[in-house]
Amino acid sequence: MEIFHISAECYPVAKVGGLADVVGALPKYLNKAGHHAKVVVPGYDNKWTNENEFDIVHNGKLKLGWFYFNYTVLQERTGKLGFPLYLIAIPELFDRPNVYSYEDDTERFTAFQIAFLNWLVESDQYPDIIHCHDHHTGLIPFMVQQCYNYKRLAHTPTIITIHNGQYQGWFGFDKMHYIPNFDLSRTGFIEWGGLINPLAAGIKSAWKVTTVSPSYLEEISHSANGLENLLRFERHKSVGILNGIDNEVWNPKTDPMIIGNYTLKTAKKGKEKNKAFLCEQFGLDPSKPLFAFIGRLVGEKGADLLPEIFHNSLREHYEEINILVLGSGDTFVENQLNSLKPYFEGNYNAYIGYNEKLSHIIYAGADFLLMPSRVEPCGLNQMYALRYGTIPIVRRTGGLKDTVHDFGDNGFGICHDQASVFDVNYSISRAVGLYHDEKKMKQILNYILQIDHSWEKAAGQYIDIYNSLKPL
Repeated sequence: MEIFHISAECYPVAKVGGLADVVGALPKYLNKAGHHAKVVVPGYDNKWTNENEFDIVHNGKLKLGWFYFNYTVLQERTGKLGFPLYLIAIPELFDRPNVYSYEDDTERFTAFQIAFLNWLVESDQYPDIIHCHDHHTGLIPFMVQQCYNYKRLAHTPTIITIHNGQYQGWFGFDKMHYIPNFDLSRTGFIEWGGLINPLAAGIKSAWKVTTVSPSYLEEISHSANGLENLLRFERHKSVGILNGIDNEVWNPKTDPMIIGNYTLKTAKKGKEKNKAFLCEQFGLDPSKPLFAFIGRLVGEKGADLLPEIFHNSLREHYEEINILVLGSGDTFVENQLNSLKPYFEGNYNAYIGYNEKLSHIIYAGADFLLMPSRVEPCGLNQMYALRYGTIPIVRRTGGLKDTVHDFGDNGFGICHDQASVFDVNYSISRAVGLYHDEKKMKQILNYILQIDHSWEKAAGQYIDIYNSLKPL
């Protein structure tokens, strides 16, 4: 089958969060299974784009309301990502380094979707599946079904995967003229809550809806930022599929980013080497358990709780623990985390920013990973941690609930039920006790290093869905 994946992010081309990791891995594993998966993302003016070479495969023009834009489709020349990668360059809209947070994001991503469909029609392509990811591509299933320009694609099955239902791409009806002409009696397919809602449009119009974990599919039926009733109504065509991780990228045996590689047999020494490097770099004590947080410093991740959590735990266990933070986001939280440094020097440090190499070393060197998330549709960090022998401390929500089980219940992680300072501090105290139980720690380390969260299983489930949509 020929499958197009359409997304705003794709690792390593452009990454803000877990969406990029999924889109950068799933197509590779679909191709390994014998299919022809391709990825299409906007052509950002960023470091990765500027350091790689591309061939022009199509030039075209798109209409966005009263404006016209030229666009170019570029194909990455080497195929080194494991799938054909296409960038859609729209100079006036995407010649910028960042993925999101511009005032004209509505115009940018609407134009991106129109350009993609124009390219398919103008180059006479008929893929077997169009797989859309999140609201940035949510209008595609609607436009394929309803817009006159794309009627020849109307029988092409479309899928939308919800990576985070909190963000829906809303915009007002004053911008409805951006969408290519369609029968206005079909306007209800794009409307939700009095606005044009691209994610709702995708859910209504796509042939299948998937979420990135089974538990998240259950949760968004009750908490989805206003889409609960729609998701319950469309439940018959919805499936929760747990994301995988790319075991070729995330492999402590071969990872070029970490300080010392290791296998199951050499894990203790390998982790100690990475931990020693981190402690030297950040002024910490390698003889103490190292707790880490990696991620966006936003409310969804429970990051606003971290300053108080760290303050309490460091006071309670001052001679017993280290804490290291890697992340960026809310400026107030960033400042609070930085302000703890002088008070807990030698036991605490924070790196405010994004650093892919450092994240790999932390997964390899930390003893415990904190994930006090309020919302976690799937979560990949806990899977990376397990892959590197680091014990996750998680709130039971979304994919965290599906992938981490408490060691007190014959599991291998530490779990709590509330995104609260008390629950996380209590979990850290439990982790300190566990750390000093060498026999139990060794048993858990040996177990988690053998857990398989690779993409093969998830890719197989997506292939089953694709096959179910093929015409008989």
